[in-house]
Amino acid sequence: MSAASESDSLLIRRIQAGQSEAWNELIARFEGRLSAFAFSRTHDRAAAEDVVQETFIGLLRSLPNYDRRRPLEGYLFSIAAHKLTDLMRREGRRPTLPLSPRQSSSGWEPPAGGRPASSIVRSGERRGLEEAALVTAIAGQLDYWRRQGQWQKIACAELLFVRGWPNKEVAERLNVSEQTVANHKFEFLAKLRAAVRQQDLPEEVFPELYAKE
Repeated sequence: MSAASESDSLLIRRIQAGQSEAWNELIARFEGRLSAFAFSRTHDRAAAEDVVQETFIGLLRSLPNYDRRRPLEGYLFSIAAHKLTDLMRREGRRPTLPLSPRQSSSGWEPPAGGRPASSIVRSGERRGLEEAALVTAIAGQLDYWRRQGQWQKIACAELLFVRGWPNKEVAERLNVSEQTVANHKFEFLAKLRAAVRQQDLPEEVFPELYAKE
């Protein structure tokens, strides 16, 4: 078990033992990243805060069945993805997945007019699968980069895909070349595609990640 996994497992045991400081530590560690993730999808600060709160509540409810071999960060972001899907269904909207700057950065798109309810539900379920698969893949890759100490790549991914900055601005912020940023982005997307394929999802569920370069 990696040092990060051991730390996560200990934190969960402390929470299960009712240690309030452990719960505060969990919130301090993950609240900011979860909020950024939720806000990047909703573009609504209040809605993002609700999603984060529901995510932590979901973790508490699921602790008896929590598999400590699973990265805690990935587990939390999977819960958040499902909470975002629930929000989407309540509001009749569907999320877009901004995997590259070429895609829409609006975060949400209304469903096309005239679609039957059953079609919207199926679309929501598919998007839920996409969100969960993507969150798992992202968490796994970020965890790997953290263990390798590759902080520049992590910062690059956050600026590109969470904040939506163009390559040039990311390069200036990190004091690297635009080619370095492009290389990090290419590696990140390639790793995501590989990670999603390993989850054995039908190719039609997530065609964006199976598209050829």
